[in-house]
Amino acid sequence: MPAYTTFNTAFRFRKNFSLFSPGVFLCACFALGALLLAQQAWMQQHGLSALSIAMFAGICLGNSLFRKHAAQFSKGIQFSRQELLRAGIVLYGLRLSLQDIAHIGLQAVLIDALIVCSTFGIALFLGTKVFRLNRELSMLIGAGSAICGAAAIMATEPVVKGKSEEVSVAIAGVVLFGSCSMLLYPIFPLLLAHLSPTAYGIYAGSTIHEAGQVIVAGKAVSDLAADTAIVTKMVRVMMLAPFLLLLPAGLRHFHTSCEKNGQPSVRMPWFTVLFILVVGINSTGWISGAYRASLIQADTFALSMAMFALGVNTQIGTVLQAGWPPFLLSASLWIWLIAGGALVNYLLAI
Repeated sequence: MPAYTTFNTAFRFRKNFSLFSPGVFLCACFALGALLLAQQAWMQQHGLSALSIAMFAGICLGNSLFRKHAAQFSKGIQFSRQELLRAGIVLYGLRLSLQDIAHIGLQAVLIDALIVCSTFGIALFLGTKVFRLNRELSMLIGAGSAICGAAAIMATEPVVKGKSEEVSVAIAGVVLFGSCSMLLYPIFPLLLAHLSPTAYGIYAGSTIHEAGQVIVAGKAVSDLAADTAIVTKMVRVMMLAPFLLLLPAGLRHFHTSCEKNGQPSVRMPWFTVLFILVVGINSTGWISGAYRASLIQADTFALSMAMFALGVNTQIGTVLQAGWPPFLLSASLWIWLIAGGALVNYLLAI
């Protein structure tokens, strides 16, 4: 009997492995290619991260002749999109520490908090009331604009249960308008002579979408501006954890009786709790620099696999059906981040 049980377990493992491995291997190959491309100077100069490259590669493949052979890869692609995404968000905490907050001071933390709350609130109002988008897409666009771009959108998707096409539309807006900010922001210190590198860094870090875009916009001014901008941005990224923990409560508020509406109750995103735990561990300094760098690289690889899997499941025709409203919402939030973010920075700097 034990021999039979062992054989049966081994057979099931081999069967499951054969189902998952083609899709996982496909995602891994394209994620590796995205990582290598992201290291090229041109990509870095234009703020294109491995995550964005992987997603667009997935969209190209998913809308090609590959669709005829997608079934044999579906299990592994689904695993990469769901499980590797959660693992990637957990390990994302290695980029952050409580020391980051102390470095930039309480003022910058308050600026970040106001930007995050106001941007998400405006996104929810404009998206549902003005542009007539569904709540899920409005939240995804709001999360990406308010916090940390594609990573925030991917982390929010399991909570709001958005569709692949909605996630892709939200990420496309983040990449487009974040890139515009990256090119526009270095002009501001030239127009405002009194704007110090530190003040500019806090402004850029609190209002530009992606971390890569923040680095490019900061270094275009000075190393001090870049250092301040990325730390401010990382503190803003840290707000992803409380945001995700509070989001289910907000969803329950909009659906006071999920059962009556035929919708499942909103689950607590437990991977966010692990994210906070990883931030705490990273703050202690227990993880050596070399080991931490390797884990961050592995995290980027896992997230790139998840982004590629997302792209493969995205159909361009469905994205185009969304029309202009999602991009108009992204544009509105971009304008708010520039103008409203400048106002928030100015008022709290007094």
